[in-house]
Amino acid sequence: MPLFYKHEINYMGLFKDIQHLSNSYIVVESLLSSPLKFEAVTGNFGLNKKITNKNLHRPQLALTGYVELFNYFPCQIFGNTEIFYLNSINKSERISAFANLLEFDLPCIILTNAHILDQELIQLAIDKDVAILVTPYDTTKTTFLLTEYLDDQFAMQAVVHGSFVDVYGVGILFAGKSGIGKSEIALDLVERGHRLVADDVVMMTKKRESIIMGTGTNLVQHFMEIRGIGIIDIRQMFGIRSIRFQKRLEIIVELEEYVQDNEYTRIGLDEEPIKLLDVDIAYVKLPIFPGKNITVIAEVIATNYLLRTYGYNAAKIFTDRLQEEIKKKKGNNNPFFDNRNVKFFQSDDE
Repeated sequence: MPLFYKHEINYMGLFKDIQHLSNSYIVVESLLSSPLKFEAVTGNFGLNKKITNKNLHRPQLALTGYVELFNYFPCQIFGNTEIFYLNSINKSERISAFANLLEFDLPCIILTNAHILDQELIQLAIDKDVAILVTPYDTTKTTFLLTEYLDDQFAMQAVVHGSFVDVYGVGILFAGKSGIGKSEIALDLVERGHRLVADDVVMMTKKRESIIMGTGTNLVQHFMEIRGIGIIDIRQMFGIRSIRFQKRLEIIVELEEYVQDNEYTRIGLDEEPIKLLDVDIAYVKLPIFPGKNITVIAEVIATNYLLRTYGYNAAKIFTDRLQEEIKKKKGNNNPFFDNRNVKFFQSDDE
């Protein structure tokens, strides 16, 4: 099983118990479950070897005998260049070049374009316990797909406590102290046609440099605990359209009990994102109290985020309009006096 590194980071108290996890290695056998349709021509030999590096390497110079700068830690990709070079030399030289490569502790060798090696070369790999995997894809596609797969396997992850819901296509994580009502809000959103990704335990994974993807766990999946009722199955109760298995995280909404003396955002002009896995995520602190319709507000948060994404910022437009009005009425005894929106009320006999 892979090892895990654990990092403790305090995000202003919001995720004070967060656990950061990342694989220190994966085994070669796990590549067989990747989307590259690998076939292990060396059988079970070398499948238990560790891959500790997410990069890929093409051993072109190493095959010619220059190994001073040979990076043998990553998976070794044999594309057309490597195979055509081996086929251009005689058999004894081919065996010697391949044996020289196997003197290093390679994790595995990957042949693209469904290339075939001499049986003598395959036997050398078996003797050294190095797996040779063959894929029908060309080198460019293999490199792309395998890089995506390894990036995911070695990505930094975080286990957070909250409810993760897809609202109008926007991934919102509801966070806050235990018992504040995160699951109830998620349930209400599902009942209104939105989709649950995960409740209580959410696994966040950093993809590339600026994307965080979230999902549930194998155990919890789309089950939800509602205090006073118990465990319910969202998928069985509301149907397949009520759930998602993964979603990009775009907004973190922190729920907290309303405190009269606390300052809360009134206009929303200043955006203060919060960092999760070193990625800036839009952040909203939402005070709640009895009678406040948090579900509708959650829909407004998602809609407002979409508007901002497509270039419409209501807070900025209102502020600009206010500044323009102040300039117009400069010198007036009451510059903040505002006219009514309707200049003339027409008859309304309804």
